[in-house]
Amino acid sequence: PHSAVPLAHVELEGRRDRPPLVLLHGLFGSHGNFQTVAKMLVRRGSGKVRPRGCPGGVGGLCPRGDTLPLPRQVLTVDARNHGGSPHSPEMTYEAMSLDVQHLLSRLGIAKCILLGHSMGGKTAMTLALQRPELVERLISVDIGPSSTAPVSEFSTYISAMKAVKVPPGLSRSAARQLADNQLEPVVKLPQVRQFLLTNLVELEGRYVWRVNLEAISQHLEDIMNFPVFHKPYPGPALFLGGSDSPYISSSDYPEIQRLFPEAEIQFIKGAGHIVHQDKFEEFITAVLNFLPQM
Repeated sequence: PHSAVPLAHVELEGRRDRPPLVLLHGLFGSHGNFQTVAKMLVRRGSGKVRPRGCPGGVGGLCPRGDTLPLPRQVLTVDARNHGGSPHSPEMTYEAMSLDVQHLLSRLGIAKCILLGHSMGGKTAMTLALQRPELVERLISVDIGPSSTAPVSEFSTYISAMKAVKVPPGLSRSAARQLADNQLEPVVKLPQVRQFLLTNLVELEGRYVWRVNLEAISQHLEDIMNFPVFHKPYPGPALFLGGSDSPYISSSDYPEIQRLFPEAEIQFIKGAGHIVHQDKFEEFITAVLNFLPQM
């Protein structure tokens, strides 16, 4: 019933002999949300730092003869209906999981490590539960395998975004300012408005939303819920929450335990829902500690 769409993605080069890390953003996001994280994981994920005065040429050999590991490859991906990926009227986790499976097979990736935030975390969990052989381990950022926030908050955002009117011919900053003013009465938090406004783009002289608001509003229930699974994912999993966010609570523990028996649950103190933005250093450290040693 589902057909996959070819996802837009950015690859940060790394060694090909180990599972790459695939980063999946949340609702209204894009691969750009994880660019800084991706760069830092590539820089810090190679284990050792090359000694000074070491050319690290062919095979990375150094005067002392030790080979230094290259970092693993990191991919940041745009979900369907987001960023540069194609639009589709379907917006279920099964469909989004299929998109990522197709991307992996297109890139010849037999196994990966999945890290997803919010909606991306649910896509990652869905893929791991459907095709455990494709997923070496899983990191879900501030989301569990159960229903999330009330739909109402997000439908409010969507109707506010649909109502935005920006005349053509404005500069980008003027257009954003105008859209910001129009969103303000409904979307009270400035950081949420800033986040939504990353989706305002200029297309042939007009300002449009690059997210597929129609498909998202049609499928909000699906996005806030989680599909039913019976067979658990046997691999290692990390649920990394923000201590100031309500998205993972102790009422989720039994379901996490049931579907991800090898899971550890960790909270980053002082972080809200966008953990990697609120506590960047702590987030990177937690992820690197969970990744298999090089």
